Amino acid sequence: MEAATAWLSKVYFCAMKSLSKLHPYFLRHKWKLIAGMVFVVISNVFGILPPQLIRESVDLIVANIEEIRTSNAADASALRLSLSKQLLYFAVMVLVFSLAKGLFMFFMRQTIIVMSRWIEFELKNDLFIKYQQLTAAFYQRNTTGDLMARLSEDVGKVRMYVGPALMYGINLVVLFIIVIAAMLRVNTTLTMYVLLPLPLLSVAIYYVNSIILTRSTAIQQQLGRINTFAQETYSGIRVIKTYGLEKRFRQLFGEEVGEFKRKSLQLAKADALFFPLTLLLIGVSTILTIFVGGLQVAKGEITPGNIAEFVIYVNMLTWPVTSVGWVASIVQQAAASQERINQIMSEMPDFEIDKGIVLNNLTNITYEQLSFTYPGQTTQVLKEVSFEVQSGQTLGIVGKTGSGKSTIAQLLLRLYDPQTGEIGVNGTDLKKLHLGAWRTSVGYVPQDVFLFSDTIFNNIAFGKVGATESEVWQAAHLAALEDTIASFPDGMQTLLGERGVTLSGGQKQRVAIARALLKQPSLYVFDDCLSALDAATEKEVLQNLRLLSQPCTSVIISHRISSVAHAHQILVLEQGSIVERGTHEQLLALQGIYASLHERQLMQVG
Repeated sequence: MEAATAWLSKVYFCAMKSLSKLHPYFLRHKWKLIAGMVFVVISNVFGILPPQLIRESVDLIVANIEEIRTSNAADASALRLSLSKQLLYFAVMVLVFSLAKGLFMFFMRQTIIVMSRWIEFELKNDLFIKYQQLTAAFYQRNTTGDLMARLSEDVGKVRMYVGPALMYGINLVVLFIIVIAAMLRVNTTLTMYVLLPLPLLSVAIYYVNSIILTRSTAIQQQLGRINTFAQETYSGIRVIKTYGLEKRFRQLFGEEVGEFKRKSLQLAKADALFFPLTLLLIGVSTILTIFVGGLQVAKGEITPGNIAEFVIYVNMLTWPVTSVGWVASIVQQAAASQERINQIMSEMPDFEIDKGIVLNNLTNITYEQLSFTYPGQTTQVLKEVSFEVQSGQTLGIVGKTGSGKSTIAQLLLRLYDPQTGEIGVNGTDLKKLHLGAWRTSVGYVPQDVFLFSDTIFNNIAFGKVGATESEVWQAAHLAALEDTIASFPDGMQTLLGERGVTLSGGQKQRVAIARALLKQPSLYVFDDCLSALDAATEKEVLQNLRLLSQPCTSVIISHRISSVAHAHQILVLEQGSIVERGTHEQLLALQGIYASLHERQLMQVG
């Protein structure tokens, strides 16, 4: 009993700081947990009865064997018949109790293991929801592979704790209490000798627990690195093949997996200490039972049946005691995994998306002395940028790579907040708006187009929930995508590869543009999403955009002068500052950066 208590105190309570976050999930399923615990008790009650029947059987045989030998043939035959009936009765009862134990063990698994699957389901959903709530700065700090490992591997290890580990842990405690109570009722001295090796087991667990926890954490971290490496390899497989670096990446992946193997073997070595040790200690207990019990039988303090009973008790404790190391390992791994999950769940988004003012229409957008530096960096991307866009107007932004063009778009979507300055929408600070409603009113096409591994139709329909087929086709027409779709055998139902790998760069951009056009927002933000289009297609898309968005405000970011030449106002950025502004004609007249860029592009076209 003391050994079991020591084990629980060390294994569970040392991990409780991390695993206590699971308490709300247990409370949500408390009736399943309570029912499971009741079934554990009942199954062990039925499990403790067969040894007592076997004790009575052995004592009955010992008591009758000498009488059968010394009786005449008729009496001996009658005694043997009576003994056989009693032994048959005991055998039937042992079978009945065993079946009852098995039945309640089935109920035990149907409650506790099912509960663990529900908690796994809820934990994955909560973690996924948390991922969606967190802002861009969080994803800048964390790799996708590591986040996926927490959602899959870490949650899986936690489920092993709330299911099998918890079930076997409860079973261990209940079985120890029942078995030891039964032993003490028979003989206190023999019980003490049988339990003598168990404190050694507690000491071994105490020592190895810290090793298991440290190595489990290292394994999970390495697994996150493997997932990240594999995902980046699959996403960039075309680049790897074009550079002929397959062999190099096989080598790098082998090194990462080799490190994972090395750390896993270290953990396996720690786990491997438990099973031989527990089996040895159980063997010692059995020897002590036979030796000490034999001496007490000789003294008349116990019966031979008690020895048989004790041997069965010791064997009943074999699996629970053997499982101590396995359960301890699971608990420690779950604690390490839950700690990683807790790190994510404790993250707070930089801003709320479901609170604030909801605007009915858009009248103007202003940037006032806005400066910005990306989290974790020191270089200022935007420096005191100020401009205004009136409703229905088109703003064009041009500049060299790294001048801050895309940052203006990302701040307008409030993917980040500026360190100084303010973005005003209808005279209201963007930070005070209902972010979900604001983003719904913006049709944003990023520079890095992302398409899902789905049909062309569903990729376009992503822009509007419940979009009809005619609406999707209209958006495709406006994005100059009809001919491309018609060239595919399956048309709109053509399945795209990962991130739209089966489409060309220009086709992917037009699908993304169609997605934004389908949304019919009050503000369009195109972040250099026309770069892969030929001149004729670009002209067609821009004409359609102007026809569609007469009442809408547009922000077009581009390297091409042709994409912004029609804008009501054009900003020229350089090193995070606005160095020129005006219409196309006004900027050409300045004979500055814009005019120089326009001249170079005309020469390239010529």
